[in-house]
Amino acid sequence: MCWDNGSHSRLSPMSMGRNYRKLWAGNAASNFGDGISFVAIPLLATTLTNDPMAVAGLTAVYSAARLVAVLPIGVFVDRLDRRTLLWVANLIRSLLLAALALLIASGSGSVMALYVVYTLIGLLETAADNSALSILPSLVGSKDLDKANSQISATQLIADEFVGPPLGGLLFATAMALPIAVMGSAYAAAGLFFLAMKGNFQAARSRGPATSLRREVVVGASWLARHRLLRTLAVVSGLASIAYMMPFSILVLFATETLGLNSAEYGVLLAASAVGGLLGSMIVAPLRRKIGYAALTTGSLVLGSVSLLATFLTDSPFVAGLALALYILHAVLFNVSVSSVRQRLVPDALRGRVNSVLKLFGLAGLAIGAGLGGMFATVFGLAVPFLAGSLLFIVCALLSLQSFRGLSHSPAS
Repeated sequence: MCWDNGSHSRLSPMSMGRNYRKLWAGNAASNFGDGISFVAIPLLATTLTNDPMAVAGLTAVYSAARLVAVLPIGVFVDRLDRRTLLWVANLIRSLLLAALALLIASGSGSVMALYVVYTLIGLLETAADNSALSILPSLVGSKDLDKANSQISATQLIADEFVGPPLGGLLFATAMALPIAVMGSAYAAAGLFFLAMKGNFQAARSRGPATSLRREVVVGASWLARHRLLRTLAVVSGLASIAYMMPFSILVLFATETLGLNSAEYGVLLAASAVGGLLGSMIVAPLRRKIGYAALTTGSLVLGSVSLLATFLTDSPFVAGLALALYILHAVLFNVSVSSVRQRLVPDALRGRVNSVLKLFGLAGLAIGAGLGGMFATVFGLAVPFLAGSLLFIVCALLSLQSFRGLSHSPAS
């Protein structure tokens, strides 16, 4: 297919069709629930146990479950109606959280119940995220993918960073079960928005005998391995996840010990950095039209490197805040660009499986990056993970530049 570098009108969620508006609204509600969970779930864990290993293990089990299930989930996203997966996944999340809220309100909450619910929510989140990515190209035209992805990204930032976390803290201070109930309501609303979408969104599949999950995973992975651009972008995404998680896994320590911030100031630092993401969501579509996917993807990786290098070199909270805002700006530019490229190039029947392989690279990168970040910070100092991340982003930029060479304005599939 050819890369579309033509211009198009500025669009809002209201102008891209009813189904897109419902997808956007459902994602917004779901992200709102996610934002509350970032604060409420760890706080709830600390009220149920004072064992640091039990608290830390909650995130570890959640991440491990997603790693194990991500590839099979991709197969089901390609086998089943994606709209059905979206609304069912969110309504089940809502029911799980309603049950957990009742347990907490009755005084019967336990660490084990929290582990079970949080793990299942992680699996359902993986299915919903993959389904949303896979269904979007069916709702908007190819020329509108950048705009649609940027709108969804902006809404996610607002819900995850600005609205959800502070509200989660306030709700938890009122009653422990309250944020859990509100999360459940948000996921229920998301499920209803997705249920209201019209049409059949099951991928067209070639007729033939049923094949195993393993075989279908191999088909998707093999297709990706044969596509030079997307194969390299998968590697770049994995390396970029390592580069991100090395510094961000110890960011709270860097902020308090190197920058001298207290807990409230650390929250302000995170909120300020998210402003860069909002800027990115506003400029990514026109910027892509102006410079193309190759320059946008590679340039965003260079910006990520520069932002981490600036953080490594400073002990000023103001400089660090600006650098981290530039980092989040890079993340939005990169993620929207790569998502749009993937949605343009991957056949509909393979989107779920290819998305799942790429997600596997990202999840593995986050786990590796967290381990390396802790090790580098312990051995060399808290600033070194930022330098290591900066250098790795340069490697990513070089790989990106090479992968796009000769493809930016020519058929790429």
